[in-house]
Amino acid sequence: MGLDYGGLVAELRFESELLTNHLQELSFEHWGRATPAEGWSIQDQVSHLAFFDDATKLALTEPDNFVPQADKLVADGMDFPDRIAEQLRILAPEALMQWFVAARRDLLAAFAADDPKRRVPWFGPEMSVASSATARLMETWAHGHDIYEALGVQHPVSPGLRSIAHLGVSTFSFSHQLNGLAVPTEPVGVQLQSPEGELWSWGPQDAANKIVGSAQDFALTVTQRKHWTETGLTVAGPVAKGWMEVAQAFAGAASKRKPKVQQ
Repeated sequence: MGLDYGGLVAELRFESELLTNHLQELSFEHWGRATPAEGWSIQDQVSHLAFFDDATKLALTEPDNFVPQADKLVADGMDFPDRIAEQLRILAPEALMQWFVAARRDLLAAFAADDPKRRVPWFGPEMSVASSATARLMETWAHGHDIYEALGVQHPVSPGLRSIAHLGVSTFSFSHQLNGLAVPTEPVGVQLQSPEGELWSWGPQDAANKIVGSAQDFALTVTQRKHWTETGLTVAGPVAKGWMEVAQAFAGAASKRKPKVQQ
């Protein structure tokens, strides 16, 4: 089955509208509320999304200007997302909300008008426009999840879960290389269940290494919102378990979600 790029952009638009609708209801005090990401408030989560929406649009429309800016951020240290969040804490919530809404609107328009197969630069390896849109969907879902948890509300079901799960599978090699590990040659079968009960699969389903569970649990793992042992995923085989320890569907420095210590 070929790529449904229009459907992918629609998924990003849907997830964006879900998050925007929740943010527009927040009081001033809510913006400073801590999220599960250590040291990050709701305001930091939103400024992160807005900043990298603008960065993505620059990569799409002015790659020659994007590359030196990205190179400088990386050269100053791979903790640049934290540094950016700290610098943007001076913004008032109203101004931040206006920025996020405008940046996301402009980015959606840029994606809709672009060629999904065209290659564009990023902070890691270059990627296709379609992969860039998938990455923004994944980031919106993941940072949105942090915000929903901080607010104590259920994360609404996303039609983009399959795209996020596909990105998580596709970054198998990237996750190992980022952690200085050899990429395993043994295949891993992945079978996930959608919120509607549909089965999605990747890789040989008779493989000795296999991951089975809900699409949401897999997405939470590859976006490092939960350690796989804190989810309902069934992970069989050393290669599958090793992958879940380092799985990372986002660019940037290697990081790992450690399991919570049981009291």
